[in-house]
Amino acid sequence: MDWLRDNAWQSWMLLAVVLGGLEMLGLELFLLMLAGGAVVGGVTALLGGDPPLQLILALVTSVALLGLVRPNIIGRLHSTPKLVTGHHSLIGRRATVLRELSTSAPGRVKVEGEEWTALPYDEDDAIEAGAVVDVVMIKGATAYVLRAHPPTT
Repeated sequence: MDWLRDNAWQSWMLLAVVLGGLEMLGLELFLLMLAGGAVVGGVTALLGGDPPLQLILALVTSVALLGLVRPNIIGRLHSTPKLVTGHHSLIGRRATVLRELSTSAPGRVKVEGEEWTALPYDEDDAIEAGAVVDVVMIKGATAYVLRAHPPTT
């Protein structure tokens, strides 16, 4: 028992290395969080903390890492970017009016290199050819657009 007390920080670090190595078998970040607690226990031993204090700090750190850090990391690792395809990818894009459009007469816009039939999103708006618009909605094969406003500085 004297050897363990005399070499407490090395024992904690050995435990941290073993837990870190075993983590490579599962990659669920559970054992890695426990290894983090072992590192804190080792640092506490190195600074001269009593064995009960080492154990308490190691346990508190492990529980905190498991409860606070691990869920966030797992969530980020398992999330995927949202892939937007088809006509949904055109919403929010800038377009140029090729043929005047109004609620009574649909016009044409060019967005992302494609021509679309377009109507104004606002019912009382008419947009002339050459105007820059934003696509706000697509219904069927018709793009609903709003007049684009220059950015304010």
